[in-house]
Amino acid sequence: MKKTRNAGNVHYRTCCLCEAMCGLEIEHSQTDIFSIKPDKEDLFSKGHICPKAVALQDIHNDPDRLREPLRKTAEGWETVSWEQALDEVAEKLKAAQEKSGADAVATYMGNPNAHHYGTLLFIDRLIKAIGSKNRFSVASVDHLPHALACTLLFGNQLFFPVPDIDRTDFLLCIGANPVVSGGSLMGAPGFAKRVKQLQERGGELVVVDPRRTETALIANEHLFIRPAGDVWLLLGMTNVLFEKELINLGRAASYVDGVEPFKQKVSQFSVDQCSEQSGISKANIESLTVRFASSKTAIAYGRVGSCTQVNGTLTGWLIYLLNILTGNLDRAGGIMFPEPAVDLAKLGKLSGYAGGFDRSRSRVRDLPEFAGEFPAATMADEIETKGDGQIKALLTLAGNPVLSTPNGRKLDRALEKLDFMVSIDFYLNETTRHADIILPPTGPLEHPHYSLGVHAVATRNSTKYSPALFEPGANSRHDWQIILELASRLEDGSVGGQLKNKFNKFIFSKLGPDGLLNILLRAGTYGSFNPFGSGISLDRLKKAPHGIDLGPLKPALPDKLFTDNRRIQLLHAVYEKGLEQLEQSVQEELNGEFNLLMIGRRGARSNNSWMHNSQRLVKGKSRCTLLIHPDNAAQRGIEEGDLVTVSSHVGSLQIKVEVSDSIMKGVVSMPHGWGHNREGSRLSVAEKKAGVSMNDLTDEQLVDPLTGIAVLNGVPVKVESAASNVILESNNQD
Repeated sequence: MKKTRNAGNVHYRTCCLCEAMCGLEIEHSQTDIFSIKPDKEDLFSKGHICPKAVALQDIHNDPDRLREPLRKTAEGWETVSWEQALDEVAEKLKAAQEKSGADAVATYMGNPNAHHYGTLLFIDRLIKAIGSKNRFSVASVDHLPHALACTLLFGNQLFFPVPDIDRTDFLLCIGANPVVSGGSLMGAPGFAKRVKQLQERGGELVVVDPRRTETALIANEHLFIRPAGDVWLLLGMTNVLFEKELINLGRAASYVDGVEPFKQKVSQFSVDQCSEQSGISKANIESLTVRFASSKTAIAYGRVGSCTQVNGTLTGWLIYLLNILTGNLDRAGGIMFPEPAVDLAKLGKLSGYAGGFDRSRSRVRDLPEFAGEFPAATMADEIETKGDGQIKALLTLAGNPVLSTPNGRKLDRALEKLDFMVSIDFYLNETTRHADIILPPTGPLEHPHYSLGVHAVATRNSTKYSPALFEPGANSRHDWQIILELASRLEDGSVGGQLKNKFNKFIFSKLGPDGLLNILLRAGTYGSFNPFGSGISLDRLKKAPHGIDLGPLKPALPDKLFTDNRRIQLLHAVYEKGLEQLEQSVQEELNGEFNLLMIGRRGARSNNSWMHNSQRLVKGKSRCTLLIHPDNAAQRGIEEGDLVTVSSHVGSLQIKVEVSDSIMKGVVSMPHGWGHNREGSRLSVAEKKAGVSMNDLTDEQLVDPLTGIAVLNGVPVKVESAASNVILESNNQD
């Protein structure tokens, strides 16, 4: 039946699918979406949109999206009531803890939670109600090095400095592809346009990456670098700064300590050695350093490629130090701290989530915790290894770790061994298929949206609230309602505890996330409770569908530092240890069987694995291919479009190749988030474009030893023509 348009039904919204926070204009009826276009009046994104936003209608209409609780039975999945599902989940989780202790129940949180203010405002109560130290999240396969550096340097894991790209003269981009991502830990919609404006005012963009990415294509210069060689480039640059007397802390000199001890530690790494290890010539290292330091303003920025590698912890730290040592911390055109309407860093400090490192160690592999979480790379070990503290039950929240964490097939098998598993998710995917009960929250257009997490890393201060577009079904529950109901069932069962829990549940149910958000907005810097504020409240936001601009980033230090003495200490024990280990473990040329290094990549139409169930995002030729350099292909008798077998120490898989000089010699690249061929999932579109999972090749034992962050880039592999062998799919070894 043809959809009938009703002119005038226009809804303005912020896209919740990545960190760009693009403003959308959605034309609709009471039941149907007619179009999703960029909101040209949005005060933050200014008319930018990417392909992902248009697919919001596919997610809303997706027949595969779950709308009622499911319970697994011997005959298959059955629909059950919310009360029955929630009661059973609480009963099974309590039983696991009564039998095996509090740590028998683990939690895993995926990255979509950062975009759901309901989850962010209510999840603390559920985590505390469960009371287990076995907590895992996407942080340890994504941004842990940056969060640790923010904790140690600035005193708070949520206090991220953000590139002030619109006023800078020089942008050094390391292991990041913001043209595709829209910025990561940097909300920057329309990044390509911002680069053009940078270049028009005489500035430069330099990209350092083993692949000539979409961002590198518009850069002034692209430098190929050996995977995991970023730390060597940064050490070389810092030594050039010291040798050429280019250190200039600027205003930060009054609150930064430890420059001389840092100089002594890094001086042991010569620029010649750094050149050899990074694959970047000494001349290029010196030229890049001088240009960076002599620019009026400059930014060093790195993301996932620089984090998820064997030297990720040191790399994340050195990126911040390069900015500090050249006077580009907390100044216009450098890296600056946003002042959001709701300050997530302050909330984290009040709730005990400001950070913390190595206060405990994982049971099986002795890996350090960060911010109360253990590295996801050891989750399968904690499930499979018997003894006190063994994980017997698991709650996953908006995550698909079978596809997003290392050695996914090992985790796949481990999940089968759990006594009980529950997933809060609206898809039956590669991970949730192992659950005993799935609790689906409302879809992204069925609840209000406020970018609580992303405003904290935006390149300009702003605030915007989006009401729900569609009423959820009568039998639907929002994420915060599911979390609150579970928490109330798991909390203290004593007489006094029950009374307290009932009171808290009543209050929080009445307030809801909007009530809490309104209080936080009014109590914030710009809020109506603040006599010097701008009168911001939820009511005011509801009257501003295109958002409210709060101005450019402003200097904030040292007053807003979260360190005890409001000073920045450059050198910390974990980094000293890392430098010592680095000195003793320099990289050598790959020899033998596994003689190529695999890196990941992300496409403009992809972010999370569940986006592959949108036909408009996966249509066209397959994007799940292996990029390989022409010389490496010729050496193996491989041609464009051939099927090859890629093998690592943990498994093998088959994939078609793209032969291209956009990838560095000795390096291959595979996109993440694919592999939708596991039996038992219910993703009808994704299964037709299944692809393969690069994390069937990554090794859960291969982590950065300092923090345990997974090594997803720089994984040794071998590539052979599929005709020369008979391996058909993954044969992972434990």
